[in-house]
Amino acid sequence: MSVFTPVTADVLVPWLEQYAIGRLLMLEGIATGVQNSNFFVTTTLGRYVLTLFEDIPRAGLPYYLHLMAHLARHGLPVPAPIANRDGEYLGTLADKPAVLVSRLSGIANMTPSPEHCARVGAMLAGLHLAGAAYGRRQPNPRGLGWRETTAARVRPFLPAAEITLLDDELDFQRGFNASSLPQGAIHADLFRDNVLWVDTDMGPFIGGVIDFYFAGFDALLFDVAVTVNDWCGTTDGLDAARVHALLAAYHEIRPFIAAEVESWSAMLRAAALRFWLSRAADLHLPRDGELVQVKNPDEFRDILIQRRAHCPPLPGG
Repeated sequence: MSVFTPVTADVLVPWLEQYAIGRLLMLEGIATGVQNSNFFVTTTLGRYVLTLFEDIPRAGLPYYLHLMAHLARHGLPVPAPIANRDGEYLGTLADKPAVLVSRLSGIANMTPSPEHCARVGAMLAGLHLAGAAYGRRQPNPRGLGWRETTAARVRPFLPAAEITLLDDELDFQRGFNASSLPQGAIHADLFRDNVLWVDTDMGPFIGGVIDFYFAGFDALLFDVAVTVNDWCGTTDGLDAARVHALLAAYHEIRPFIAAEVESWSAMLRAAALRFWLSRAADLHLPRDGELVQVKNPDEFRDILIQRRAHCPPLPGG
């Protein structure tokens, strides 16, 4: 999340009259993230997050909003879109598509334990099972076609060794067919900063899963790979205890099939490639923004190199 398009209280107050959520008390920009403009909005009736969409075409937004509503109805801790008085989730503010969603409780934990990873694995499996009943379909917006296009755009900025790595990995991924794997709605960006935690006497519980605006229809295993790469990574590779906790908890709820076991290494590599490319694009092809966070692409370049050399086993098969 970032702020590319500023919003003031003078602009927001009349816009909120379309909603039945009370009077504005606080408006605050959210600096983290890289895609949309986001704000905390507090009213006399509750706490919300306002998002202005900078690049996502308006026609594609109902997929994300109705997915979030679908998952919330199934008991998942995700932000529920707020309908205006006409029953619509999507509005327009500052000439941008805009939505209000419920603000969830908790804070991100950037140093997760195996217990955190187990809860994330179980939650992700539940999300995939609930998502199987979601009727809309939209391809993963960061799928292979996007990776090919983005690779061509960032290639001129890369040193020779990285170009060699990129070209070799793209050749490998072109030869990998994930169509036989279980498919469904995936989050596709389940990083540590997109999960909010609430500490209780019974341990940590997930208070919220946020930022669904990279979601799409793809192999469920890709979602697992994205999650493992972030939640279980170390500077030297993957933490075995965290990997085991996350994968075992997921497998207990949605067992992996043999084809997924065979594809695990390729999926970990695909997930690392996707985020190396997106971060390289953010660095070398930046957009103007009032508050913008650009993350270092070298982290996922190194993760890709590590996953090409070694990957942990996947349960099942």
